This record gives sequence, C-alpha cells and structure tokens, in this order.
Amino acid sequence: MSDPAPTPPPAARDKLLFTPGPLTTSAGVKQAMLRDAGSWDVEFHEVVRGVRRSLLAVAGLSPDDGYDAIPMQGSGTFGVESAIGSAVPRGGKLLVLANGAYGERILRIAECMDLDRRVLRSDETAPPDAGAVDAALREDPAITHVALVHCETTTGILNPIAPVAGAVRRHGRSLILDAMSSFGAIPIDLKAEGIDYLVSSANKCIEGVPGFSFILARRAALEATGTRPRSHSLDLLGQLRALESTGQFRFTPPTHAILAFARALAELEAEGGPAGRGRRYLANHRALASGMGRLGFVPLLDPALQGPIITAFHHPADPAFRFADFYKGLSARGMIIYPGKLTKVDTFRIGNIGRLFEADMVQLVHAVEDTLRELGCGLPLAPP
Repeated sequence: MSDPAPTPPPAARDKLLFTPGPLTTSAGVKQAMLRDAGSWDVEFHEVVRGVRRSLLAVAGLSPDDGYDAIPMQGSGTFGVESAIGSAVPRGGKLLVLANGAYGERILRIAECMDLDRRVLRSDETAPPDAGAVDAALREDPAITHVALVHCETTTGILNPIAPVAGAVRRHGRSLILDAMSSFGAIPIDLKAEGIDYLVSSANKCIEGVPGFSFILARRAALEATGTRPRSHSLDLLGQLRALESTGQFRFTPPTHAILAFARALAELEAEGGPAGRGRRYLANHRALASGMGRLGFVPLLDPALQGPIITAFHHPADPAFRFADFYKGLSARGMIIYPGKLTKVDTFRIGNIGRLFEADMVQLVHAVEDTLRELGCGLPLAPP
C-alpha cells in the first residue's frame, strides 16, 4: 500500500472576512479547535455549563434573574426557528416586524409552521414604527408574540429596541428578539426591556466559529408554553431539560465549535465585554466610512440609523464599476466583502466585526482604491 499523500501546508494567511459572519477569528479560537472532545465526557459537559454561565454574564444576568442560556445545534436561523416554534403556542399569533431580509425570513419561518401571523413592514432604510406596533397590539388581542430583528444586516440598520419593547410590555405580550448580529457588542438589557427570548449565534460578535446558535430565554415564559413542540430537533424546552438533567445536547453537539466558543468568550471578557468590543467595532466603522467617503462611495443609511456592525454602500454611477469585478479584485488582494440584499437599489456591504481592527479597515480602503484604478474607475467616484 502506498503512503498517503502528505497534508498540504496551510496558507500563509487566510483572507480577511469583512462580512457579518462567518468572520475572521483569532489564532486562539482556531487553536482551541485542535482537540477532540467526547459528547458524553464530563469535562466537555463542564465546558458547556461554563459557556451557558458566561452567556448570561455577557447579557448582564445572573442565574437568579430567571433566564437560561440554551445552545441549539445549527446556524442562527435554526435558533430563530427554535425560539418561534417553541414560544408561540398553538392558538397564539405572531406579529413580525420586517424591514429587511431577516425580518422576512422570520415571516417565512412562521408561514412554514402555519402559525397565525401578521406582518408590519417598514422601508428597508427606516426602523419599525412603534406607534403602529402599539396600534396593532391594541386592535388584535389574538397577537401573543412580537418578533423584532435588532441589527438588520440587509442594510446595517440598528432597530431601536426600547420603543417596540415598551409597546409589547404595555399590552402584556411576549417579545422575541433576533440579536444575531448585535449580541456581544451592543449591550442589551433583557430584564428592563422585558425580552422573553433573545437569539444569537456563535459566529457573530462573540467571534466564534459556525456550528450552533443560542437562545437566552426567560424560564417562566418558556415553561408556560406547555404545549407539544412543533419540532422534535428544535424543541427549546426539551433541549433545556436535557442540558439540566444530563449535561448534554439531545443530539450530537458541535464539540469543536463549543471549544472554540469557550475561548472566544474568554477573549470577549478580556476585551472589556460587549462595551469594549463595541468600541472596537465602532472605531472600525468610522475608519471604513471615512476612507470610503474619501473615494466617493455613498453610504446607504442616514448616520442616525447606522449601526457599527455592517455598512452598506451604493454602487457608484461610474460605468466602469461592475460589482462582480470589484469583488474579484478585492478577493485577489485577500479581502472578502458581501453583495447587497436590497430589493430597490444596488448596494454592497462591508462588515466591521470579527477579529478586525482599524488598521485592517485602512488596508481594505487601500485595496478598494487599487481595485477601482485597476477597473478604470475615475476617483473620486461619481455619486449614484
């Protein structure tokens, strides 16, 4: 038998991911995955317990505050589906607030589950209207739950929580918050806002790797569902009870991603928690916006609505600009960005999160300038 082919050496450097996740991770997070762990092993169970405790701490919660951190296998969308399917009872009704692709995805999840539902849409560049939410809850007592996306990465808009949460509390309903791209960098007060369910993912602001999502759930709200779950694999209460009784996920856990996440949580704490990480992301955004503005790019959002997570820019009017070529030019220079997701205007998106710093944003702007010159675009660019 011939010897197996040798493993090729790793690339000198991975491309930098200027995206909202998966994203560039630290060497320590990568190193943490170079171990195998058994899902039944008591040491791994302790890692999972530590991760759950740390997630509550990141949220500013203690074990006595009535919330549980529940990891759920699968991407962030799995976590959202788990929360919606587990929280909204049979006979309940979901009000979806949509101003982008991820609000629309929540609506699609509700449709697939055949949930009674209603949607309030606002423009992709405007936050949900809290007055309209208040009116909908007053007019429709059948609505039991409201779903809001905090950072809608279709555009980078940061939807204010407090106005919507206030309306939900006044009417005695339950709030499900998709904090996929904000938790870990933007402080969120679950108790003060009355948030019953917060959903996020390992590979966003906590800077882990893909493999699982997690839900911070108010235990009383979750236990009050008391109904047969809509999904066996995404049963949130079932997952919580298994973790408490056995220390295990009910199904095969993403062991390497959990180990990486434990390291990522330690790095988040060392950076000063969500406040410290948020300051770095804001500095990244400001460096990006300044540099791209110098080249003539126009941001999509009004600065008052722009969050620090991801920034959308209009395509310029220059006839030499074609996004596919622009993307390839940046990729050849070791940098990955995202295309747009808007329905009305042409945009592209640049993420400010992950293990990136101001110097990386400056480097990206230089690569953008070099790529534009290579494409024959005039600088500064003609506005859209």
